[in-house]
Amino acid sequence: MRITRAEARQLALPALAAIVLVAGGVMLIRTAEQSVKAAQASLAAAQTQRKQSVDRLARIAEEEREVKEKLDVYARLKQLNIIGEEQRLEWADTITRIRQQRELLDVRYRVEKQRLLTSAAGKPANVDFFASAMKVDLALLHEEDLVRFLADLRASGNAYYSVRRCLLTRTGQAVTGGAVMSPRLQAQCEIDLITVMDRAAKR
Repeated sequence: MRITRAEARQLALPALAAIVLVAGGVMLIRTAEQSVKAAQASLAAAQTQRKQSVDRLARIAEEEREVKEKLDVYARLKQLNIIGEEQRLEWADTITRIRQQRELLDVRYRVEKQRLLTSAAGKPANVDFFASAMKVDLALLHEEDLVRFLADLRASGNAYYSVRRCLLTRTGQAVTGGAVMSPRLQAQCEIDLITVMDRAAKR
């Protein structure tokens, strides 16, 4: 079938319109694809940013929890008077009070020179742990007197009392019914009195 010149002239305009429409459709499809890709990229970037924000908030919450725990420990140590200079007068008063309250027969002690145990790095300054060795000799009627003496020391709260060793021996003396009681046991203990020095707190 042959198309005449007149028919070709009549079909030219619709054919041109069809070509324009097809080209416009192709452009629209490409534009839509680019828009979808841009939207997907924006979504991915937003999701990445959201994940980073969630991770950052989680880290902040964890750091806040750790700081709170450390502050609670610091406040407890401060309350027990473990942080700061050693308190030798308080130690002496504590031993005297325990001896009187427990009615111990004899308590003798000697506190040696303070020594540095370790130094922990901190900001803005280090935290130093010191120990003063205390040697105690006790005359006892019963083993439980020693346990109570050590428990009272720890409860006094003016140092951390770390018992290194205790040697308990019998004196060989029998308990008498007279007014003066003779000790049945002799205890020799070595105790570290530990204090913490926060260098930052001194500034």
